[in-house]
Amino acid sequence: MKTLFSRSIVISIVAVSVAIGVIAQSAPPVDSARMFAGETLKYEGKMDKILHGISVADLSFNAIIPPNSNELLIRSEAVSKGTLLKLFRYSFLQQYDSTVDTKTFHILKTVKHDVQKERIRDSEAVFNYTDKRVTFVETDPKDPMRPPRRIASEIDSHMLDMISAIYALRALPLAVGQRHEFSVSDSGLVYKIPFLVTAREMQKTVLGKMWCLRIEPEIFGENRLIEQKGEMVIWVTDNDRHTPVRSQIKTQYGKFDIKLKSAAVMQ
Repeated sequence: MKTLFSRSIVISIVAVSVAIGVIAQSAPPVDSARMFAGETLKYEGKMDKILHGISVADLSFNAIIPPNSNELLIRSEAVSKGTLLKLFRYSFLQQYDSTVDTKTFHILKTVKHDVQKERIRDSEAVFNYTDKRVTFVETDPKDPMRPPRRIASEIDSHMLDMISAIYALRALPLAVGQRHEFSVSDSGLVYKIPFLVTAREMQKTVLGKMWCLRIEPEIFGENRLIEQKGEMVIWVTDNDRHTPVRSQIKTQYGKFDIKLKSAAVMQ
């Protein structure tokens, strides 16, 4: 569970085997990041393992553009709750700040605060597109004398982190049969992550019954973001906003189901 939660706050999740032949352009329209400014999404995560549907986490995503800025700041948080705390005495808090250039949708900086029981790690990844490098530095605030962990990697001309990748995907004109691929950096390393749009399905959501697109990110497996067996699916509304309403993750730890509890947009 420790590895799973530390790698996947993102609203994502289950897979089916579907043949997909179309590779779509994966660059979001210019200035499309601004469409998410003022949006707040809140989710509840549940787990099926020993017990059916135990509540394990609350997740939230808030996107803002500060005054006189050309940057979109996506603040995400996952915090443990309920049965996870009571039965397993396991707690976590993860806070991510993803700073995105509104014109290009490039990720500029990722700041993380990761607490797992007594373990705390703070990190920052800075993306330099002139030098084509991402520099990741992780520190232990409980042990200031411990040398920082540093990783530097070569990057492409268009990079995302896992949080901004979901928003970039939402900005695309999605349709069943498409395959989108993003270059995504996590903890200083770089991965190519395909996102497959595999079906159009009706989902019962907090927004009502809605037609949704089923998206399957390929993040599990050898040399991928999470090097273990697993399956993922995300359901987003089949409209211009492509709001993620549900996601599912299947791993060796069990099945995780994440559902939207509320959505708001402040103009």
